[in-house]
Amino acid sequence: MGKCCGNKENKEIKPGDPCNPPQPQCASESKHSSGPVNGPLEWFGKMIQNCYEYATQARAKGSHIVGIMCEYTPRELIMAADAVPVCLCGGSAEMIPPAEEHLPANLCPLIKSTYGYHLKKANPFLEMAELIVAETTCDGKKKMYELMGRERQMHILELPQKPNDDDAMAHWISQLRIFRAKMEELFGVEITDDKIRQAIRTMNRERRLRRELAGLMKLQSPPLTGRQLLDFKSSISGICEDLSQYEKAVELYQNQKSSGNNSPVRVLLTGVPLAHGAERVLDIIESHGGLVVCSDNCTGLKPILEDVDERAGDPMIALAEKYFHLPCSVMTKNDRRMEVLCEMAEEYRPECIIELIWQACITYDVESHLVKNLAREKLGIPYLRIETDYSPSDSARIALRVEALFETVREHSKNR
Repeated sequence: MGKCCGNKENKEIKPGDPCNPPQPQCASESKHSSGPVNGPLEWFGKMIQNCYEYATQARAKGSHIVGIMCEYTPRELIMAADAVPVCLCGGSAEMIPPAEEHLPANLCPLIKSTYGYHLKKANPFLEMAELIVAETTCDGKKKMYELMGRERQMHILELPQKPNDDDAMAHWISQLRIFRAKMEELFGVEITDDKIRQAIRTMNRERRLRRELAGLMKLQSPPLTGRQLLDFKSSISGICEDLSQYEKAVELYQNQKSSGNNSPVRVLLTGVPLAHGAERVLDIIESHGGLVVCSDNCTGLKPILEDVDERAGDPMIALAEKYFHLPCSVMTKNDRRMEVLCEMAEEYRPECIIELIWQACITYDVESHLVKNLAREKLGIPYLRIETDYSPSDSARIALRVEALFETVREHSKNR
């Protein structure tokens, strides 16, 4: 059994420990890697280890660790508090059975996996966190937060779920101001507007670089796979070395031709986020003749589509406007998501849409009807809905359905 990354005591880790999750090997060995050894893909292949070392060093210097559960939490506010924002979403199937001792079995696997890490104390980032920020998104998450909050310091951001209401933005701004005051009191710091603006510049730079990488997938023969692009992310934002590696990756892949098969089916992947360790369906798609050229989910393009206005008079309002604009399925109406899918279809030219739904994710499950109609009636491309959880037990069935979809796409292409 492996040892926890950065653990000076060489403590033996437990199954599901995020310091040793199932993940791609180094660039010289992994099927997901390309480019030189010690290149950007190898760097991000060690993302969990890098983040652990970064968080440990930051904590030793007096910085605070703040866990986040959703893309609606502005990382910029946390960074302006001289704290480190780290994503805590669980992607391990091994953490689900412990969670089911408290939570219902027919609950979203992401929620159960996240809670399982809490129960088993198996996530070092969660154990470091002095504060956990959570949002009132889906009902399952909200009730899980109540249980977690019995043992951990939690702050709940009340997210308005009717974005077109006249008072929705005002309420969201007030929630962010309350969060700002909470961190100032808890950490004994002053979060100035200048610090917020500096954090905004850092996050905008990161978003721009990630968009440049994603933009390479618009090419007829992209130099990356969808899995490689997904791997270019970090649990902690704003790490200087990450930004440097993003720049290297953009330079490297701008001048590199595709090394994949000759005619993969271009796929737009939509639906739920693919937490670290839960990339199985994407891997199935790309190992059976597909290429995920774009993804609108929370681990894809959704959080990086827009930047925060760096010149705004009140940076708090600028933050609120950017983050409240995220087109999550918890919103009603969620017309913005359909607009984003149409824009991506035009730019990335997918030949089909595959929608991934985690079991018991009611909001995305209901919206799948709208996405299917959009694909077939407006975009004129085939659509496939996949409902699954973190268990690999249905992988063969999913692979057969994906292969059948791709045959339909090829026939559709011939007929055109």
